[in-house]
Amino acid sequence: MNRQWIYAVRPDGPVCVDNFEYRETEIPEPGDGQALARLCYLSFEPAMRTWLEDFITYMPPAPLGQPMVGPGVFQVVESNTPALSEGDLVSGMMGWSDYIVVDDQVRVVPPGTPIPVMLGPLGGTGLTAYIGLLDIGRPQPGETVLTSGAAGATGSVAAQIARIKGCRSVGIAGGADKCRWLLEEARLDAAIDYKNEDVGDRLAEVCPDGVDVYFDNVGGDMLETVMGHMNMGGRVAVCGAISTYNQGMRRPGPSNMFEIIEKRLTLQGFVMFDHMDRVPAASADLGQWVAEGEIAFQTDVQEGFENIPSTFLRLFNGANHGKQLLKVRDPE
Repeated sequence: MNRQWIYAVRPDGPVCVDNFEYRETEIPEPGDGQALARLCYLSFEPAMRTWLEDFITYMPPAPLGQPMVGPGVFQVVESNTPALSEGDLVSGMMGWSDYIVVDDQVRVVPPGTPIPVMLGPLGGTGLTAYIGLLDIGRPQPGETVLTSGAAGATGSVAAQIARIKGCRSVGIAGGADKCRWLLEEARLDAAIDYKNEDVGDRLAEVCPDGVDVYFDNVGGDMLETVMGHMNMGGRVAVCGAISTYNQGMRRPGPSNMFEIIEKRLTLQGFVMFDHMDRVPAASADLGQWVAEGEIAFQTDVQEGFENIPSTFLRLFNGANHGKQLLKVRDPE
């Protein structure tokens, strides 16, 4: 049987396990030019919460009654296409299903690449960090770069790229353990614990000369606070707004929007899918930095197909440390 987690009910407020329904169905048959692949790992992104709403963002709304969609790695078990061989690992946007049918448009995982690395710093999160910081934020050596959600999968890579590029890199994260990791493992210049410290006061202490580039994963009140500490001509790369995803409605923007005019700020949203031409260069740089130990990363791996929805929820209560993954099985 093919186990699946179906998107059953749109959330009214915070997402919960009851928004998904377990179902069993027959294993699909691949057609010509297709392959059958079996689930190994799933990856979870905060932005997946926005896909649950009944409006179009950069992704169409997740359809009710169908398996939830998200990043994953599957292993080919039967192939009707010369582009894929039995045993190949493939990654991409997949369904929450034990078995799926794929075609030759999926990305084949390079042999020898650990799955957590493929889904983390070399996957969509790493590419998003690279493009958002370097192409949107455009940091220059010696500038101060601030990253929120800095202990997360995307934020941690962005903050370390800032360090690699010769910037003063400061991260905001929740909890002493995450801030300690930023200082000791990611080698940032400073870390702010938003759960136990006043962010505005700490920014004045650790960024006395202001912030030149802000890589924003949080939005909401955090964005408003940081805008008050931006320098003239500062750039904000707006990657996410996890603080608002579970509110059930889109809240108004910061109350200090005049800062944009007064300081000539640039706030630019971006989606990695719009910059696919940059993937080869980004992948090469990220691969080199990971191999050289310049980018540290954490993976939080839960296990068990039955725990897929509850693992997704870990993103919204701060339980995850680094990239949130779930393992169903190791590749054969």
